[in-house]
Amino acid sequence: MAPRFLASAFSSGPAFLIILCQIIRKVSTFDPGPTAIQTLAKIATYGLLVNLFFLGCEVFVVFYSRIPEHMTHFRYLYFGLDGFGGLVPWMWTALFLMIMAAILLVNPITRRNNRALIIACMALFTGTWIDKGMGLVTGGFIPTPLHKAMDYVPNVIELVISLGIYAMGAFILTILFKIVVSVKRETV
Repeated sequence: MAPRFLASAFSSGPAFLIILCQIIRKVSTFDPGPTAIQTLAKIATYGLLVNLFFLGCEVFVVFYSRIPEHMTHFRYLYFGLDGFGGLVPWMWTALFLMIMAAILLVNPITRRNNRALIIACMALFTGTWIDKGMGLVTGGFIPTPLHKAMDYVPNVIELVISLGIYAMGAFILTILFKIVVSVKRETV
């Protein structure tokens, strides 16, 4: 699990940075440069391919070993279990987005095209967010240790806390953007 988690971080992190670089390009005079963006794109590509490889290895090991506790987890996530399958469409969407991003990023022509690169990075980041946020955290508790399946729906308090965390991150990012753009203006 640790190598797959690191591979997903090495793919989604640079993808997010590419999106931020493109936003900076649009809203300011600061240009991170195509070399930096293409280097980040290559890092994201390699990280995504390693992440998908590790996912395939994990699925192979789980179903080859035939350990019921491990198999039920994947069955719940990708096919549903005992009539419960709230995460199934989310997990297939995440897998589709990550495969689509891999196809776009592996091809150097689409990786150098800014529009295709943004689409690939958004798909990669969203797919990884779904996979790690819903599949790893929520899916890790379903089925329960008592082998019961049930769907999980967050309550209002959990949603408000999550929105607060994202709002704080956006606030800090906005402040950092302002600092970077103002420093760049003064040095030019």
